[in-house]
Amino acid sequence: MLRIIFLLSLLFALSTASVQDFCVANLKRAETPAGYPCIRPIHVKAKDFVFSGLGTPGNTTNIISAAVTPGFVAQFPGLNGLGLSTARLDLAPKGVIPMHTHPGASEVLFVLDGAITAGFVSSANSVYVQTLKPGQVMVFPQGLLHFQINAGKSAAAAFVTFSSASPGLQILDFALFANDLPTELVSGTTFLEPAVVKKLKGVLGGTG
Repeated sequence: MLRIIFLLSLLFALSTASVQDFCVANLKRAETPAGYPCIRPIHVKAKDFVFSGLGTPGNTTNIISAAVTPGFVAQFPGLNGLGLSTARLDLAPKGVIPMHTHPGASEVLFVLDGAITAGFVSSANSVYVQTLKPGQVMVFPQGLLHFQINAGKSAAAAFVTFSSASPGLQILDFALFANDLPTELVSGTTFLEPAVVKKLKGVLGGTG
């Protein structure tokens, strides 16, 4: 009996020995599928767990009248290994974050200012849309197409949090038309006329 207790204690000690409180990213080393290597704990500072980049509105002078300011591991090393990341959304009047997906994470959006109409499409093609006011939160399940649009006449802003340090991003329009697939293939798989596909490719920088 004592031998069994000793063995269990040893296994528990071995299993907990590898547990770390944190793993602040060493951005000078190459990123791996598991994240960045850790800097030595002796070199970790309080500032590694603080990020100030979301306090400043992004530049919305662009084709979508919107900006995304990331707070990912590359900007916020303290997130490394925690399975989290964050970002700020700024939308000028008529601004839009186009239909897109995050293959690697679910997303929670918290509205700071203005009104934002947001929604997602399920794998069954059911649509869930809501106009959100400051203080309201909406969740977008991992991998599903979703969007955000400024629903007011003034600027809108929101914070988002992802359930992964690397949520990934694929914008639907760019995936379809900013590629080098032949126009005939895109037309055949989207049921759009070739002339329409060529025009969209021209606007978004696609070839073929």
